[in-house]
Amino acid sequence: MESISPPPLGANFVALSSVKRPACTVGFSGSVAPRLRNFERICKSNRVFSETKNPEIDFSDPDWKTKFQADFERRFNIPHLTDIFDDLVPIPSTFCLKSRTPVSEDFSGSYPSDEKWHGYINNNDRVLLKTIHYSSPTSAGAECIDSNCTWVEQWVHRAGPREKIYFKPEDVKAAIVTCGGLCPGLNDVIRQIVITLEIYGVKKIIGIPFGYRGFFNEGIREMQLSRKVVQNIHLAGGSLLGVSRGGPNVSDIVSNMEERGINMLFVLGGNGTHAGANAIHNECHKRRMRVAVVGVPKTIDNDILLMDKTFGFDTAVEEAQRAINSAYIEAHSAYRGIGIVKLMGRSSGFIAMHASLASGQVDLCLIPEVPFRLHGPHGVLNHLKYLLETKGSAVVCVAEGAGQNFLEKTNATDPSGNIILGDIGVHIQQESKKYFKEIGLPADVKYIDPTYMIRACRANAADGILCAVLGQNAVHGAFAGYGGITVGICNTHYVYLPIPEVISHPRNVDPNSRMWHRCLTSTGQPDFV
Repeated sequence: MESISPPPLGANFVALSSVKRPACTVGFSGSVAPRLRNFERICKSNRVFSETKNPEIDFSDPDWKTKFQADFERRFNIPHLTDIFDDLVPIPSTFCLKSRTPVSEDFSGSYPSDEKWHGYINNNDRVLLKTIHYSSPTSAGAECIDSNCTWVEQWVHRAGPREKIYFKPEDVKAAIVTCGGLCPGLNDVIRQIVITLEIYGVKKIIGIPFGYRGFFNEGIREMQLSRKVVQNIHLAGGSLLGVSRGGPNVSDIVSNMEERGINMLFVLGGNGTHAGANAIHNECHKRRMRVAVVGVPKTIDNDILLMDKTFGFDTAVEEAQRAINSAYIEAHSAYRGIGIVKLMGRSSGFIAMHASLASGQVDLCLIPEVPFRLHGPHGVLNHLKYLLETKGSAVVCVAEGAGQNFLEKTNATDPSGNIILGDIGVHIQQESKKYFKEIGLPADVKYIDPTYMIRACRANAADGILCAVLGQNAVHGAFAGYGGITVGICNTHYVYLPIPEVISHPRNVDPNSRMWHRCLTSTGQPDFV
């Protein structure tokens, strides 16, 4: 894959990671001055502040708010085929559920029912991106544009079937590709994409096996897909199409798509995969190819911007409960037992945070966004000693990307370009054993890594529903003529977002958010800095 550098969120958008929050100092005084300094350091190191002096917004201009909204609307205006082909003529949609019969070969080109169906989404429908009006930058989790926390409406495109479409179903050859690592729900999304395409009347549907690699490896043959093929694939984990990282360069992929006659491409993957999908979309436009490229965000870490959640996350949190409960039983049953569980989360600790909060059995949650010390009076090991003395046991939940500063860096990367992380779980286990041996106290330390068990399992009911709707809306977006977009859920509504706006950087846990505060309340852990 060519090196792709996604653009930033936009000139005037003040992201959570680029602002300053004075709230970090509120409520500390006297004897807790050292903790105040530590807490400020946490806030600064994670860049979770809210007040800003963005030089690109002239707040003295009385019209700054209107200009900000205009810029936001421009950046979130999703690409359409008519941006390149201004002579395209839309046709009535072949998707209509009012008629209870499937589209047939002698379909007349009009509505399947004589009566107009009111199940379509208007192109001008919008969903509000932010719903909380923060009254002050000092409010927990505040995301403010100016120092007064001015309320600014930000609207994004609503997803769903349109009354007019820009592809004739008989002319469509659709392809589906799944990239990156495994994630619960991949088969659910594949299934719904295929079923919805067939409802539109598409007959030519293929799967590209093993990610982008399937576009250039001659030994990998495309897979013919139909409802009959995918009917029960959601009952198993993994991906019917297989997954892999890396692949050919963008130009070769687009050339291969031309050879195969693909004019709809559905890409399931995370930030890197979406960067590739956006590059494919741009190359298709550059060659004036009438192709719709639509992404479906797949990341078990829940680390894609602007979305409530991504599919597979709920299942991961639920499955993690088994590992946490096993660690608790091992620790609770042993004399001075410690159970350590490592969960997914390279740069974002959402799974560890939510799993810890859900279990109620975790005493210590460690995530990449919040720095910590292992040794010293305010370190993790000293707190484990306190827990063993007061409770008799302890359970630690740690995200895989946490504490990487304690581990030797190899600079090795996987085929996707991700840095290969050291095993923080093993490190904490070894350091715990060493620490308690040195101070002459017993400790029975057990370590559990359920990563691949969680990734490979079948999606639960909540993720199954999310996958179904994401898959359906991906097809609706492609038929509506949109490309270079991804589909997601925002404030409980399904939306289309331009890919560059969701891949500029990973979404992270805000250490000043209410959810992280709730997790700390549940675990009762102190600051480890």
